[in-house]
Amino acid sequence: MNKWNLVIDIAKCHDCNNCFLACKDEYCENDFPPYSAAQPRHGHRWIDILRKERGQHPRVDVSYLPLPCMHCDEADCIKAAEGEAVYKRDDGIVIIDPLKAKGQKGVVDSCPYGVIWWNEELDVPQKCTFCAHLLDEGWQAPRCVQACPTGAMEFLHVEDAEMQRIVHSEELEVWHPEYGLEPRVYYKKLYRYTRWFISGSVALKDVDECAEGAKVTLKNGSGGVLITALTNNYGDFRFDALEAKSGQYRLEVDYPGYQQRELRVDLENSIDVGTIFL
Repeated sequence: MNKWNLVIDIAKCHDCNNCFLACKDEYCENDFPPYSAAQPRHGHRWIDILRKERGQHPRVDVSYLPLPCMHCDEADCIKAAEGEAVYKRDDGIVIIDPLKAKGQKGVVDSCPYGVIWWNEELDVPQKCTFCAHLLDEGWQAPRCVQACPTGAMEFLHVEDAEMQRIVHSEELEVWHPEYGLEPRVYYKKLYRYTRWFISGSVALKDVDECAEGAKVTLKNGSGGVLITALTNNYGDFRFDALEAKSGQYRLEVDYPGYQQRELRVDLENSIDVGTIFL
């Protein structure tokens, strides 16, 4: 049968917080039994937004990672709950029953993603429900997806086999796959949050000009070629999606009529090597 999945494009998220505000608008002071109890006005972020800055001046980027409940197929919260207080629906959505889960604070601690919140006033754990109450009324997406102005979120209702085809064709990834929980939230361009880049520029010292079209080759420590790129009209280049703390890289720069330059780069964080003069 078709199941619900959420795809989030990291490159399109601008941290506008429309998703967060739409969630607040829907759930604050509103009960939706048996899906959820009212969300507190303060404290809870049923869709949180993580932030990461990469690089150094003058080449810096910031990426944002929206983080709702992952609606895992092997959810730890389901295993931790007593009396079937947390359950997975046939359409893939994980629900915390607001009555059965009363007093079960251990459900909060069971989630390695940290996306379950404790409501002190109601004495109940709470989280994103994918707006299941709206989906059951015929909506095609939760409020967060509806409110996103950049199209960073896409909600898909497809069979598992089709979803896996999409995962492979669009190179989607899950957040913390090592947890082994089989989440139903997927990320596009996740490397912008989890991996590093090497950037720089190439200039011709004798004529004081940018070296447009210079060939820059990225090699591993043993000399194997990883990626080759040509500098743009400003002489800039960038290699992204590199493994964190993966040891030493080598940069080779070639330009007709000039002697080849080579640099060694130890990559522990994203780095800008500055201007390479030929």
